[in-house]
Order: sequence, then structure tokens, then C-alpha cells
Amino acid sequence: QVQLVESGGGSVQPGGSLRLSCAASGFTIRNHHMRWYRQAPGKERELVARIRSGGSTYYADSVKGRFTISRENAKNTVYLQMNSLKPEDTAVYFCNVAIGAMDFWGKGTLVTVSS
Repeated sequence: QVQLVESGGGSVQPGGSLRLSCAASGFTIRNHHMRWYRQAPGKERELVARIRSGGSTYYADSVKGRFTISRENAKNTVYLQMNSLKPEDTAVYFCNVAIGAMDFWGKGTLVTVSS
């Protein structure tokens, strides 16, 4: 059974940092492309970062240079290191994997950036 569990969200001041974790079970992350999405209030869910099974990464322009996606295969966990956070980064962050024709999502973790 595929499960994704996000953690690490919280409240932080502008300029601060957080590291989100996505603990996966029921499959092996190194064999799949893993993604982080976010959804701000009143907005559509958007792709933030992706790490392919081969290790290459993609970032949305809005987070490039500030966020880093990585994975720890031994723990079957994907991370999103977020630095220089801005109020516009406030959102619920979701971990995602597509396996075959199915999309799997975690329940999300809330990140609030405010002074």
C-alpha cells in the first residue's frame, strides 16, 4: 500500500528556513520521480520541485536558488530544504508520486511565512 507522509511544516519569519520531509512506504523512491507541490489559499496546486529516479532535479522559477529537493534512499524519504522563505511561500506542501496510471498524494504539511 503506497503511503506518503509529509512533516516539517510550521511558522517561520521571512528569510527563515524549513526542511520538509516525505516518508514513503509501499514502494521504493529511487525507482520513481518524486515531486513536491504546494497549494496556497485560493490558488491552484502548483509543482514546486521534482527529483527524477535518475537524480536530476527541476524547480519552479519562483523557488529556484532557494529550495533544494533531495532524497535519502536508505530512509525512503524525500526532502525539500527551503531557505530565504518569503510570505508568498505560504501554502500547504504536498508530496506526490505517480506509479503507473495512479497519482498518490500525502495529506500535506502547512508552511506559514509571516512576520
